[in-house]
Amino acid sequence: MKKYWVWKALKIAVIVTVAINLFGFAIMQLWNWLMPSVFGLKPITFLQALGLLVLSKILFGGYHRHGGGRGWKRGQWEARWAAMSEEEREKFRSGMRGRRCGWGRGSEAPAETKAV
Repeated sequence: MKKYWVWKALKIAVIVTVAINLFGFAIMQLWNWLMPSVFGLKPITFLQALGLLVLSKILFGGYHRHGGGRGWKRGQWEARWAAMSEEEREKFRSGMRGRRCGWGRGSEAPAETKAV
């Protein structure tokens, strides 16, 4: 099982490295093709292009996660919890106790639904 995770981590590292290099090369080529002729700026090196990539990611993109079901807002979970019957809640709790997500430790229900 450990070999699988090592192999997967290695694949991800290679993919990320290739993607960063491709984006950096694309930024360098686009800059050197457009900026000197349009604005009279100097051409840039590959490392400067990588710096621009990081700077633009920080300024415009941020470092947040894009995902489907994992990004539910607390209100959506509370509404779903409130719509469950007591049997459905207990079934959900028992299913989540074996997982590493905090269920089964301390309070399991949102504060608004405990008084019900």
